[in-house]
Amino acid sequence: MIKYIALVLLIILSNLVAFPATASVCRNYEGQQICILSINRSAKNYWEYRAIVSIDQVKRPIEVYNCRERVRVRQDGKIVPFAHNGAGKLICSFLQKS
Repeated sequence: MIKYIALVLLIILSNLVAFPATASVCRNYEGQQICILSINRSAKNYWEYRAIVSIDQVKRPIEVYNCRERVRVRQDGKIVPFAHNGAGKLICSFLQKS
């Protein structure tokens, strides 16, 4: 019986990591307040996240943050490298530890 309970708990915990999550996390990061309002991990490319962030209370539309290439893809398709103290660096470093 204990084995089954442990198995069920393990499945629940793994699903919490594997499925997209909605978050509302704010951090003071290198002189800016960056809030992750919503974030979803790509099922196909585990190094990519679709996120809505706000920087100093200015909300950005949803963008794809590619942690492998260190770029973000805007809604219009333009590829922009991560800023030195931007949200991309925070997202990738924060979620890498999780």
